Amino acid sequence: MPERRTVALVTLGCARNEVDSEELAGRLEADGWDLVKDAADADVAVVNTCGFVEAAKKDSVDALLEANDLKGHGRTQAVVAVGCMAERYGKDLAEALPEADGVLGFDDYADISDRLQTILSGGIHAAHTPRDRRKLLPISPAQRQESAASVALPGHGPAAEAPEAAPADLPEGLAPASGPRAPLRRRLDGAPVASVKLASGCDRRCSFCAIPSFRGSFISRRPSDVLNETRWLAEQGVKEIMLVSENNTSYGKDLGDIRLLESLLPELAEVDGLERVRVSYLQPAEMRPGLIDVLTSTHKVVPYFDLSFQHSAPDVLRAMRRFGDTDRFLELLDTIRGKAPEAGVRSNFIVGFPGETESDLAELERFLNGARLDAIGVFGYSDEEGTEAATYENKLDEDVVAERLARVSRLAEELVSQRAEERVGETVHVLVESVDDEGVYGRGAHQAPETDGQVLLTSGEGLSVGRMVEAKVVGTEGVDLVAEPLDGSLACSEEAGR
Repeated sequence: MPERRTVALVTLGCARNEVDSEELAGRLEADGWDLVKDAADADVAVVNTCGFVEAAKKDSVDALLEANDLKGHGRTQAVVAVGCMAERYGKDLAEALPEADGVLGFDDYADISDRLQTILSGGIHAAHTPRDRRKLLPISPAQRQESAASVALPGHGPAAEAPEAAPADLPEGLAPASGPRAPLRRRLDGAPVASVKLASGCDRRCSFCAIPSFRGSFISRRPSDVLNETRWLAEQGVKEIMLVSENNTSYGKDLGDIRLLESLLPELAEVDGLERVRVSYLQPAEMRPGLIDVLTSTHKVVPYFDLSFQHSAPDVLRAMRRFGDTDRFLELLDTIRGKAPEAGVRSNFIVGFPGETESDLAELERFLNGARLDAIGVFGYSDEEGTEAATYENKLDEDVVAERLARVSRLAEELVSQRAEERVGETVHVLVESVDDEGVYGRGAHQAPETDGQVLLTSGEGLSVGRMVEAKVVGTEGVDLVAEPLDGSLACSEEAGR
């Protein structure tokens, strides 16, 4: 019997990439590949790259070079680039990085097994040719669903061509684990939280962002597909799902119902075994009163608002092709906290944007001081190839951008620490994510995975990963919280796990 082929998936970038990697893993496993964690133990190392900003692209190149160094020293025979950077640059990446034995785009995902086998056998698969993916679907959102079957959309499985074929990833009405072969999404870790794609692409035209050009126009997944995948994840032991896309507030607009998220969330919350539903990537300009109501009042849907503010000075926002201002944003936060005082709010900001003045920066600082955000990401502006902002005049010197980045980052660090201190005395529901010699750590409802800090439990005897614990916040460590489990919480949690 021939030795089975092995493959390792190395994932960089955002939660959407993590979902894509698990889709690729499911397809490969269904076609007879063995999945391994360490690239050194794999015949093929597949690096799922990020192509968003320069730092992420550098990390992707470094990961490809690191995997290439394994060739000739162990089992690894080939290194293949997939993901956003591969999709965005294709042939140019292949020419600039000959260490990669293959550069595959989204169109190759459905045939990933054949592509890797060709490369592993010494064959050559032509590097992906980039194209503007916004042009692959109709301009009108209402016409997109009919055309979507002919376009490769990671996370949106096409219909199976024949009964004997591997089942499509989440065809309508079919649970992910159904069908004659393995599900076309395979979890790559045992974490109690998993991301679920709500949609792909983006119709917004922010002047600094290139994502729509390589991720394409916005297209929603059908609610039944999202529900089936969530049920399957809950069966795998997942306790929290995080809905991800480039813009969750637009969900349903191409399905004829812009308020579809408001009706989907309560259904997701009813999935057996699930403890929490979290929504990420919300656009402030698209927030609706009804959506705020559902996010703040639905059992198991956490009052968590990942709002993409980016700035608050009106002139900078207009140059970014975005909407709003400091006072409108603060009013939005007041509305949210009026309904859920404990709500978690995070956001990212760009400083040093072309034309940004000292008064613009002061306006951003005014917003940050009044916003009481739980987590803040701050990035210095740099030109992104192919974007409108790259053509702007009035660019700031690099040293000015660096100084402003350091200044606002210091302020952000102080403010999130203050916000954490405001939570002392609150009762939080903590999802336990790690139990080891360093302690028991988890996350409260106001904390998303990896980005928003964590909670250290002062006592955790008998606890295991995946348990929910009610605890009182007794201290802070920067953005992180220290919490003491409430009387009976550990006993109840232990009983629930039996």
